Amino acid sequence: MVRLTKAEEQIMKVVWKLGSGLLMEIVEAMPTPQPHKNTVATILKTLTEKGFVKIENIGRIHRYHPSVSKETYSRDTLASVAKGYFDGSFTNVVSFLVDEKKLSVKDLELLLQQLKKTKK
Repeated sequence: MVRLTKAEEQIMKVVWKLGSGLLMEIVEAMPTPQPHKNTVATILKTLTEKGFVKIENIGRIHRYHPSVSKETYSRDTLASVAKGYFDGSFTNVVSFLVDEKKLSVKDLELLLQQLKKTKK
């Protein structure tokens, strides 16, 4: 899956949150300072070309819908990071997070419980 730019990701987060939206609904849901509507429209066009957004035509206006789920994009992005920086090993990713003090023993215990539940 193609990686998105920071601006594209920011707009996709809004589209995912809204579920779908008109241009002005998307602009209004953007964090402050909100980008100009022309900027958002241009990025939405790019997202459509990349296959992340589909357009529903309602007369002369467009309603934008995500065509890639947040979960799918998150999974693929995380897998890409693991592959690019950690030899494809999620164990190395977790080890790095522990070393950087981004995961605590309590966090690891919760993950272990989750793993045990999913094995049943």
